[in-house]
Amino acid sequence: MHEVIVCEKPKSSEKIAMALSSNAKKKKYNKKVAYWEIEEDGKKITILSAVGHLYSLTPKNPKEKVFFDLNWAPLYELDKNKKYVKDYVYAIKKFSKNADKFIHACDYDIEGTLIGYNALKYACGPNSTDNATRMKFSTLTKKDILKAYDNMIDVDIHQVDSGIARHILDYFFGVNISRALMQSVKKAKSRFLKLSAGRVQTPSLAILVDREKLIKKFVPEPYWMIKALLEGEIIADHKKGKIFDKKLAEEIFEKCKGEDALVSNVKVTETTRKPPIPFNLGGLQSESYGVFGFSPKKTQIIAQNLYTEGYASYPRTSSQKLPESLEFKKIFKELSKSATFKEHIDTLPKPLKPNEGKKEDAAHPAIHPTGTIPKKLDKDELKVYELIVYRFISVFSENSKMESMKTELKIANEDFSFRRKRVSYMGWLKHYPFRKIEDDEFPKIKKGDILKCNEIISEEKETKPPARYNEASLIKELEKRELGTKATRADIIAKLYDRKYISGKKIEVNQLGENIIDNLRQHCKNLTSEELTRQFEKDLESIMADKITKEKVIEGAKKEVLTILGDIEKNESKIGEKLYDAYQESRIIGKCACGGDLITRYSPRNKSHFVGCSSYPDCNVSYSLPKGATILKKTCEKCGLAMISFGKPRQHACLDPKCGKQNNASAAPEIVGICPECDNDLLKRSGRYGDFVGCSGFPKCKFTCSLDELENISNKKK
Repeated sequence: MHEVIVCEKPKSSEKIAMALSSNAKKKKYNKKVAYWEIEEDGKKITILSAVGHLYSLTPKNPKEKVFFDLNWAPLYELDKNKKYVKDYVYAIKKFSKNADKFIHACDYDIEGTLIGYNALKYACGPNSTDNATRMKFSTLTKKDILKAYDNMIDVDIHQVDSGIARHILDYFFGVNISRALMQSVKKAKSRFLKLSAGRVQTPSLAILVDREKLIKKFVPEPYWMIKALLEGEIIADHKKGKIFDKKLAEEIFEKCKGEDALVSNVKVTETTRKPPIPFNLGGLQSESYGVFGFSPKKTQIIAQNLYTEGYASYPRTSSQKLPESLEFKKIFKELSKSATFKEHIDTLPKPLKPNEGKKEDAAHPAIHPTGTIPKKLDKDELKVYELIVYRFISVFSENSKMESMKTELKIANEDFSFRRKRVSYMGWLKHYPFRKIEDDEFPKIKKGDILKCNEIISEEKETKPPARYNEASLIKELEKRELGTKATRADIIAKLYDRKYISGKKIEVNQLGENIIDNLRQHCKNLTSEELTRQFEKDLESIMADKITKEKVIEGAKKEVLTILGDIEKNESKIGEKLYDAYQESRIIGKCACGGDLITRYSPRNKSHFVGCSSYPDCNVSYSLPKGATILKKTCEKCGLAMISFGKPRQHACLDPKCGKQNNASAAPEIVGICPECDNDLLKRSGRYGDFVGCSGFPKCKFTCSLDELENISNKKK
């Protein structure tokens, strides 16, 4: 009896092999690909691994105008950067020959199901899918793996069909429409311009463009805030808040000047705050961004690593529920092996009952620690791990209590008030160190007291435009609008950055991104339609529920794509011209001394980017760019050129490497600290890519660091 188990990643195959038998033997195929063998009681088990998707869609006939006739091909044949995939495909083919039983053990979601199904069908052979069974688990712990192995389920063919349909729809919309847009530029300007559009990507960009337009159109309106500075360092605000009538603001200001405040009412109330709810992927991404500044993509990658290492549960879940079947007591018992966690766990109320959210996921529970304490994590992995653990602990804790003091005052018969807040009972807050603890001092005052007013001030301000999205708030918005999935939203945002349609932590849309949406809205509205995207998402869910066939959904997508392509073709020249002009504008980073524009360029010969003048060859001014450099919006104070950011850790410097050097050449280097390696002076120096810190003992001591790192070194010495 020969049994073959196909896993999604090498680490998963190791976890499964070690869980099934302590006698599992690790072997290598072609000295590169690890696989595992177990031979016990006359039974042989081979545990093989994919590396994510091994197969991808490609057109059967690349010469066709529109790609609708697709097939699955090995990824290494389609992408030169995926050559390593070949060894994994060949290993699965070789060691699955003549197997009696096939087990699909990839992650239990749409993508994982499709990865395993394609590996079975195309590497193991089409017959392998007929008698394959499925392991379903939410953690890679020995307990869950053995439970999944002992309780096999059938491969959900509807889940497979939904995954196939999703990939086909994304290909239809992404590849065909991107090609049409690039063709429009080629026809209008005889230039190649790499562009991309997509079923979810384009409506997501449209949301950002709409916000960008609101910000640009926004006209600030002046308003005034009247404040009273009272004894005891109390600042009270006028009840009207923002006063848009300047004359009224002046009247109130003059009326209140020199007058003291009468306390007309003091009210202290106590409210309870329930514990937070368990993390789903969106919640974890949002909290990680707010606490650590990690991008949603980074958080997702770290959470996936914690899962494959067996420290946390499967992260790509929508659930905010923690079922009792997880055996909370056992998880807490294991976590208590850490003295730090034990302090928190020992004080949890009994019986253990989590505060849950409303969202459910049939495939997986909310994100939670497995109980296994990590042996070694890097600092960012540790941050996310502790965030998951402390969230899990706090979910089982008590309500916290908050006291609020609201004080109302009269100054010259004008209404003012101030508030104070403090935590009166910590409850869950003592287990969750990622929340600010409010601890205002309540002044000892009562109704009828007179408070001396030290000063009345009138602050003139302006209304602000709508806030820009950041990556976390955009993910929330996409979730709210039902665009994309929990697993794809971070990738969609990352792609918009990669295509240079957007930039910055506070997301700005550049001219090219804005122009793409304007053009598509004018000539083919369906592609920017959120409703169309939402409907396709519902259709994909209906395939999983066996309410509609994948063939019907695919046919519907073909019709929509043909309509969009027809609209683009009718206005091909106009679209191409506008897109290219917008692209040219987006490359401008400043003005050259000759009057031309400084624009970013690419050198095929050197395979690098640089900045050059648009008046070339009449003007040959150019500046090289370090690898991975980004051009900042701020300009150099000395010469007015753009500033750049580069290196690890990131440093800022003028685009011109010679900027300021002539003036500083004769100046003595500034001493900025003591070298941690040899105790000589640390000097501020200037290099090709900006200022840095170096040891005065060079070349005997070669210690260097960035200016940012210097502060950390100084703090450690203190």
